[in-house]
Amino acid sequence: MRSPELTVLEGSRIGDLPGPVRVIAVTGGKGGVGKTTISVNLAAALAASGQRVVLLDGDLGLANVDVFLGLSPRYTLAHVLRGERTLDEILVEAPCGFRIVPAASGAADLATMDARAHLGLVQAFSSLATHLDVLIVDTAAGIAHSVLQFSQASQHVLVVLCDDPASLTDAYALVKVLSRNHGVQRFRVVTNMTREPGAGEALFRRFEKVTNRFLDVSLDFVGEIPHDDYMRRAVQEQRCIVEAYPGSPSARAFKKLASRADKWPVPAGPRGNLEFFVERLVRRPQPRLEVVS
Repeated sequence: MRSPELTVLEGSRIGDLPGPVRVIAVTGGKGGVGKTTISVNLAAALAASGQRVVLLDGDLGLANVDVFLGLSPRYTLAHVLRGERTLDEILVEAPCGFRIVPAASGAADLATMDARAHLGLVQAFSSLATHLDVLIVDTAAGIAHSVLQFSQASQHVLVVLCDDPASLTDAYALVKVLSRNHGVQRFRVVTNMTREPGAGEALFRRFEKVTNRFLDVSLDFVGEIPHDDYMRRAVQEQRCIVEAYPGSPSARAFKKLASRADKWPVPAGPRGNLEFFVERLVRRPQPRLEVVS
């Protein structure tokens, strides 16, 4: 007598359904704190660990991710918004194992997009045919509408801090606006260009002390990226540090950050506001199993 077998009923093939995507917005308020450096190298480190990663250049009118990596994209988000290309058609392969959604440089119409256009852009990512595990959004500087919109639409907001009074002040302003006006209550913080071990956590504690006093938010310290001459060399060579100098202090720090980010949870369901890939978070019924004798 043949042993019973469990068979998935027709119409409930889970493998055919796209899985949830972990979405991380890298931001910081102030320009020059290293958001693009963090975004590119975190993407490279996650890709090296086997994740399928797409990096969105969220500085829509002043693109710099392609410049950072020495790329010259033929098509950009400007072509998508004009209806000339799809998101899949403008994706660019980065030399570090991930893909880039390039923005345009010097495009005033992209830089001044209204709320409705930003909503359409976020929703457009649901049409991506490319399989991916992680979307990283490298936001612009400041608290412009695009920064707030992309941060709100992401599951994790990674705030980049430097030991600079303006960095702390602008990061505080960003956290304040996102928490009070956009419902973002949890932030992850990484410090950049620290000069000695432990300095990053000390800087985080200073920032946390102020936010705890005036804001109702939760902050998580997720690591520090040290000041590293190899990083400056990699930037000049337009290469990812994790690929160019994998044994350098900053490359090791990015690998550690990627390992932590890989464990950040994907929400069990929609949060009720604007989100990237929201349809992939909707709970689907579990497949019914039938005993076949």
